[in-house]
Amino acid sequence: MSTMRRLDKGPRPASVSSEILDRQPPCNVQAEQGVLGSIMLLPDVCDDVALILSVDDFYDDANRKLYEHMLTMHDAGRKIDLTLLVERLKTSGDYELLGGAAYLEKTFNSVANAAHARYYAEIVRDKSTYRSLITASTEILRDAYTETEAADEMLNSSEQKIFSIQDRRDSSSVATMTDLMKEAMDRLDARMRGEHAADGVDTGFADLDDMLTGLHASQLVVLAARPGVGKTALALNVAEYISIHCATPVLYISLEMSTIELADRLLCSAAQVSSHKLRQWKPLSQKDRERLREKAGDMSNSPLYVDDTPGRRVLEIAASARRVRRKEGRLGLIIVDYLQLVEPDNSKDPRQEQVAKITRRLKLLSRDLKVPVMCLAQLNRQAEDGRKTRPRLSHLRESGAIEQDADVVLFIHRPELDQDVQEDRDRESGEAEIIIAKQRNGPVGDVKLTWKKEYTRFCDRALPHQEDFNQYNQGEPF
Repeated sequence: MSTMRRLDKGPRPASVSSEILDRQPPCNVQAEQGVLGSIMLLPDVCDDVALILSVDDFYDDANRKLYEHMLTMHDAGRKIDLTLLVERLKTSGDYELLGGAAYLEKTFNSVANAAHARYYAEIVRDKSTYRSLITASTEILRDAYTETEAADEMLNSSEQKIFSIQDRRDSSSVATMTDLMKEAMDRLDARMRGEHAADGVDTGFADLDDMLTGLHASQLVVLAARPGVGKTALALNVAEYISIHCATPVLYISLEMSTIELADRLLCSAAQVSSHKLRQWKPLSQKDRERLREKAGDMSNSPLYVDDTPGRRVLEIAASARRVRRKEGRLGLIIVDYLQLVEPDNSKDPRQEQVAKITRRLKLLSRDLKVPVMCLAQLNRQAEDGRKTRPRLSHLRESGAIEQDADVVLFIHRPELDQDVQEDRDRESGEAEIIIAKQRNGPVGDVKLTWKKEYTRFCDRALPHQEDFNQYNQGEPF
């Protein structure tokens, strides 16, 4: 009985939505006529208006049809005046449908001059955006009532419907050389000061940053290696540096490891404590415990976000990235671990086509959000054929589109793994190379790093006289 009383309170959602949807959709027919009248008076404003408005942005059918004719005439290089417009409308059979001479005269006289054409266009676009939001909300409401999709899928599709409206609002960005040169000089000044321009981050490895000049906005960076070489370790090292030392938000998409596994690895790596000891429940020294507590405190306050939901699609990765950016106000880096585990949109496509679509959408994601995306990837087994085989671009697994879409391709190579004899392995133990196999806007080459296996950590290659000093600081025996 108490349940019945609770359910009877207030209007039902269906009645509320019906009342709202019965209203007149947002529109401003006067502003639409103002746009059309401005074009009639000064056809050159059609270039500015076309960057803001599409045909579908008009609410009134007659205004929409007239704008479509105007765009067609303008695109064909024909002049737009009242006489030519009347002739075209009569030829197409739309003259009487639009309202004839009375409609055209009213439109022509709707404005005194064309000075405010852009202002009118922005009003029309805003009203169109409101209508699009109403349409998207109605579809979301309908789908939620009918329960046609799983709840998680509906959340993602609903979010995408809203974001697609924003994407359609973005007008073509045709920049002048004045604006471009100013931005280029600002970036150059920032680099001369040893800083990054907006949306740029360093990796934390000095020699690698010298070669790459850091990771830049809109870049797709592919980090590839065979299993067990250290892709995740290097990605976590970069994420740690950016989020903790630079206090810049990072989103880590882990499609292979759980959040707790990543947390253990990240903590042990940052504190330089053997993770193997922790897994075996071996006692730790007082210094190890102090370092773990210190790093745990640093990480708990860092803007590092981890999403370990398996089977993520690029659409869902984009949604997670947008949520982090909205919360933090910015986003420094997105890391996807790893490419071959990203769920394709269409599982029936050939695998090569699936990977090609995924890499292309990751590249578009980096451009849309103006954030670098680091995507880890597996190499095919050709990279293991024979000994002393260094990774190369042809070893990228399953699709040549990875090489094509990536702005930067990095390979991890550890020479010790190429050796059959234990003595040779011991001699090259701890050596690692980051092979810059492709860089769209910079040089290619190799960067030497040190691999600390017990900490699953990469470090800058120390000079010989620095090694003893580092060991002393860490309390290690000489």
